[in-house]
Amino acid sequence: MASTLNGCKVAVLAVDGFEQAELVEPKRALAQAGATVHVISAKPGKIQGFRHVDKGDTVDVDSTFDKARADDYDAVVLPGGVVNSDAIRLLPHAQAFIKAADSAKKPIAVICHGAWLPVSAGIIKGRTVTSWPSLQDDIRNAGGTWVDQEVVEDGNLISSRKPDDLPAFNKTLIAQLSRRKAA
Repeated sequence: MASTLNGCKVAVLAVDGFEQAELVEPKRALAQAGATVHVISAKPGKIQGFRHVDKGDTVDVDSTFDKARADDYDAVVLPGGVVNSDAIRLLPHAQAFIKAADSAKKPIAVICHGAWLPVSAGIIKGRTVTSWPSLQDDIRNAGGTWVDQEVVEDGNLISSRKPDDLPAFNKTLIAQLSRRKAA
C-alpha cells in the first residue's frame, strides 16, 4: 500500500484551532499510501492544533491560501475543530479553493465541523453529508441532506462525523484517490 498514491498531491486546509487528530491522522495515512500532503493556511509558519478544548501540537504550514491553487492538488482534506472551522469558512481564498476543487470534481474529504467551509462555499446543495451533529441544520439550510453515518461518499465529497470515524474516513479517501489514479 505504500506506493498506492505515488504522484498524488493532497491539500489539507486549516487554521489555528484545528482538531489535531483530524489533521494529523489523515495526513499520516495519505503519506503512508505514497501521497504528498501539504498543509495550507492563512499565514506561514505553524498553526495550533487542539485535542477537543485542550491545546495540542502545532503543525508546519507548507503554503498559504493566497499562493496555493486547487489545480495543483488531486484532493482536499478539511479537518474539523470548532475554532478552525468557524474561522476558515469566512476566508474568501479558502472558499475559492474549495469551489475550484469541487468544480474540477476533485475529492473533498471533510470531517466533523470541517463541513462549515463547504457550506459557506455553496457546494452542499443537493448532496448527502454527515458531520458533527450540531451542523445538521447548517447543512439542511444549505440544501444538503444530513445523515448520521460513520462515512458518507457523495460523488467527490467524502464526509465523517468525528475523530472516532477516522479509520473509515481515511480508508474511503484513499480508495477514492486510488480509483481516480487508476482511471
